[in-house]
Amino acid sequence: MTPQLTRRQILGAGALQTAAVLGFTRIGLSSAAAVEPPAADNAPAVVIGSGYGAAVAALRLGLAGVRTIVLEMGRLWDTPGPDGKIFCATTAPDHRSMWFRTRTEAPIGTFLWLDVVNRNITPYPGVLDRVGYGDMSVYVGRGVGGGSLVNGGMAVTPPRAYFSEVLPGVDADGMYGTYFPRARQMLGVNDIDPAWFESTEWYRFSRISRRHAHNAGLRTVFVPNVYDFDYMRREAAGQVTRSALAGEVIYGNNHGKRSLDKTYLAAALATGRVTIETMSRARAIRRDPGGGYVLTVDRSDLTGRVTETREIGCTRLFLGAGSLGTTELLLRARETGALPDLSTEVGRGWGHNGNVMTARANHLWDTVGANQSTMPAMGIDDWANPANPVFAEIAPLPMGLEHWISLYLAITKNPERGTFTYDAATDSARLNWTRSQNQPSVDAARSLFDRINRANTTIYRYDLFGGNRTFADDFTYHPLGGCVLGRATDAYGRARGYGGLYVVDGSLVPGSIGVNPFVTITALAERNMERIIQEDIAA
Repeated sequence: MTPQLTRRQILGAGALQTAAVLGFTRIGLSSAAAVEPPAADNAPAVVIGSGYGAAVAALRLGLAGVRTIVLEMGRLWDTPGPDGKIFCATTAPDHRSMWFRTRTEAPIGTFLWLDVVNRNITPYPGVLDRVGYGDMSVYVGRGVGGGSLVNGGMAVTPPRAYFSEVLPGVDADGMYGTYFPRARQMLGVNDIDPAWFESTEWYRFSRISRRHAHNAGLRTVFVPNVYDFDYMRREAAGQVTRSALAGEVIYGNNHGKRSLDKTYLAAALATGRVTIETMSRARAIRRDPGGGYVLTVDRSDLTGRVTETREIGCTRLFLGAGSLGTTELLLRARETGALPDLSTEVGRGWGHNGNVMTARANHLWDTVGANQSTMPAMGIDDWANPANPVFAEIAPLPMGLEHWISLYLAITKNPERGTFTYDAATDSARLNWTRSQNQPSVDAARSLFDRINRANTTIYRYDLFGGNRTFADDFTYHPLGGCVLGRATDAYGRARGYGGLYVVDGSLVPGSIGVNPFVTITALAERNMERIIQEDIAA
């Protein structure tokens, strides 16, 4: 059954729509609250970021009656452009696609070695960013809803045994009995109808990859999603406006997808206690001598120009800026002396969840279809392989033509970890990660796909990732770690050394979780916030 939006989510979504229509950058429950005069420079709680962990924190604080400000460096994506659409399609990117770039940077760089994928664009606070660190770059979402705006929506719960291996200090019974189900319900997770999957042209690409995997003796599984599969069926029937069936995904979906602005954040706004400030980047944190914390916040316009710098004080501060943003803020605070007693574990334990992308060339008779849904619905599950555990998303490659390509995003069990250090010259965090650290991921992925190629007498594609590479190992969609739970924080995300300072996002997870991580991040935040509110706020 497809989950329905709650009354609270509908009420909060209305506040977002009102704010977008009127062009507000400060968003509250009603149009009266969404006003441009300066809000209070102090609040009981501030949440930095609006991705998965941050959205959980905002909702739970609001429900607890705590007045909360959410700071988001991106814009609110709820206003149509000249073409009548909020987001642009993957195949036709424009200024809305990327964060202040002059050219798009898609994971697929070329097709038949031709530079036909990426486009020149006008700099703008677009919805997707690719943050470069030399040998590794990281895709992140920019806007109210963070990564939920730009991901493929795969809502996968990790294998219980691996979750316990990664986070041994977290009670698995509680996670799998309470917090994972709560997260799935709130996120609007649903499953594809297997009968429709088998019959529709839009998933022929998945069925071909499934057959090839089975020929190699490998197991495939359906994967749930936050995209509304009932809506997708109506797209296919021509009853509603197409989104997943119109090539929309990495630069946002105009319809069908339950991103955080439609679920957690909408419900948070509906409490009447939560305000979201957009285009507002928290640049620095310091301790207030009178107690609590003071943030230095830059507000920018749509050209990227800083129009205002202000300070916001709070009693409790929740960092949900993601693995990159949260780690950089805390490193800067520690190394500049603003919060000198932060743990030396801050900056450690970073990983890319073993991400590797690859593609295979199919036989002419194994057509994958010119029409492909952008929402993955199946994966190859070889995680139980003791030598080379891999969970591989059967990824779409919608180009509007038959290309005979099977594309995959593999998640591998890579033991390598990176560290962040603070670079005073650039006032930023630098990731210490070398290309050689990707080799365990490449080896594991190659082991899996070599088996598939041998069983089906197929070969890899060499024309998609540049340099005739068959494996793209220089980027990740799944940054994890940097402020690891139980090391840089206590067992519930409280930063060591500073009361009232909390970490609520993917930086708590030590580098790997074995599947797409956002359900885990959400469930972990639910678990941690429940304890924090009971012991630190309600007590």
